[in-house]
Amino acid sequence: MHRYRTHTCGQLREEHIGKTVRVSGWVHRIRDHGGVLFIDLRDHYGLTQCVADPDSAGFKDVEKVRSEWVVRFEGEVRKRPAGTENTDLPTGQIELFIKGVEILGPSGELPLPVFGEPDYPEDVRLRYRFIDLRRETLHKNIMTRTRVVSAMRRRMTEAGFTEFATPILTASSPEGARDFLVPSRIHAGKFYALPQAPQQYKQLLMVAGFDRYFQIAPCFRDEDPRADRLPGEFYQLDLEMSFVEQEDVFSTMEPVLRGIFEEFAEGKPVTKQFPRIPYAEAMLKYGSDKPDLRNPLVIADVSAFFTREDVTFNAFKNVVSGGGVVRAIPALGAATQPRSFFDKLNDWARGEGAPGLGYIVFDDESGVLTGKGPIAKFIPADVLASIASTVGIGAGDAVFFSAGSADKAAKLAGLARDRIGEELNLIDKDRFELAWIVDFPFYEYNEDEKKIDFSHNPFSMPQGGLEALNGQDPLTIKAFQYDVVCNGYEIASGGIRNHRPETMIKAFELAGYGEDTVVERFGGMYRAFQYGAPPHGGMAAGVDRVVMLICGVDNLREVALFPMNQRAEDILMGAPAAATPKQLRELHLRVNLPEPKAG
Repeated sequence: MHRYRTHTCGQLREEHIGKTVRVSGWVHRIRDHGGVLFIDLRDHYGLTQCVADPDSAGFKDVEKVRSEWVVRFEGEVRKRPAGTENTDLPTGQIELFIKGVEILGPSGELPLPVFGEPDYPEDVRLRYRFIDLRRETLHKNIMTRTRVVSAMRRRMTEAGFTEFATPILTASSPEGARDFLVPSRIHAGKFYALPQAPQQYKQLLMVAGFDRYFQIAPCFRDEDPRADRLPGEFYQLDLEMSFVEQEDVFSTMEPVLRGIFEEFAEGKPVTKQFPRIPYAEAMLKYGSDKPDLRNPLVIADVSAFFTREDVTFNAFKNVVSGGGVVRAIPALGAATQPRSFFDKLNDWARGEGAPGLGYIVFDDESGVLTGKGPIAKFIPADVLASIASTVGIGAGDAVFFSAGSADKAAKLAGLARDRIGEELNLIDKDRFELAWIVDFPFYEYNEDEKKIDFSHNPFSMPQGGLEALNGQDPLTIKAFQYDVVCNGYEIASGGIRNHRPETMIKAFELAGYGEDTVVERFGGMYRAFQYGAPPHGGMAAGVDRVVMLICGVDNLREVALFPMNQRAEDILMGAPAAATPKQLRELHLRVNLPEPKAG
């Protein structure tokens, strides 16, 4: 018989009744029923109920064990007494009558309980992550992540992609976030950088003739943590394809992404054909370039109604006359809500920096649609009816308004749409709604620096190519660039690449960068494009976010093994930490700490 176990804690069934077995694991829960001890023993594979009574040979040893001790039990598999079966457990028809005990690893007092999984402060959970990971939900999430990654690899291989590993120590490259720098011991005063993404390497692989690349790639960005982005490092399904147009990427990757969600959705509906939503349409209808399409509310532009002379609500009229817009957010069925519902939304909007959310509540009086609310009296009845028609609402509904510059109005309207959808329980949480967001603007105006800048990825191909760059207003140029969104999160981003050197130079020139800058910062790729670069494109899907959505959690820390905290600290291992004087000397570095803040 094996030293520690003949079976796992998730393996025993009715066919094992009468057999003598050994199981090892952690003591999950202890129950004392009048001197008879019931112990749920847990390992990676499941849980087995073990029983000892005062007549058991190892009863005195069983009495010693406590929660989370690691023990080995030897005994006979018995059928549970009638009425005590547990249909929720695969092992719920049997129990192990304990005849022998070996304590393999006693535990000290637990800093957080495993059984029951009560809420605990995040710093405790992260400091004792090895205990936190024993909890069933987190343990299950991590195993789901592992299976998702395996499924990604399988599906990408079946789609004709080959997995390549790109370098981790590389050159600094502006990808939109700060690099993590690694000092060189051999080359004094010089630094490597950890890759923010394998962007340039995967494009070089296409120039090298490898055609279809993918990688579950670790990426490193020194940026502030958020609930939907881990600090430090994250993983993405990175891919690139040669001799493709945008539609080729869509037709190849949509089945992969849809298949991943369907495989792990546990019966929840998944979008069968991803809609293509232009960026401008997404910003108008949803106030976001990552809309939650489970929310049925659609924002409408009602600016034109506030140019009419008979509309006397000057706050909105002044916005529109000054070049701004007015967006309307429907609130289906909100007329039955108490006044506090509207007051809370107004307070919330003020907390977002807006003056408030004007609103109108619609009712039916003798077959005539009427509007009520703080601003309804400033709007004639026929205009109220037209607004209701434009927004797609009727009696019993309400409409909220967001006014200001196009960007600010869209942002507030989008946030309000999300909040109203949540407050009115309009969002179907048991489905996955995916879509492509397309036609992103290639450039944007940088208000801080008063210049044209890239709006997203500088390596994308502008729609219209060199001709558009030479003859079109830069702010009207769209990019062959796309995102995949799911339930309000961006889960993938990509584009068709700019593989022509002259087009690349012109694109950077319009953003204020000369050819010297391009050669200095992207020299490897620029040189490669001089020697026969194929048209190519690709994308990267965030592994962490995909798993987060599949597991139904709101924080990436619930799907990562050993994440950092909100201050980008690994409090389990004690990182970041000071370097020793010897390490600093070897790296030719001297620490120059900031002056302590006064007060």
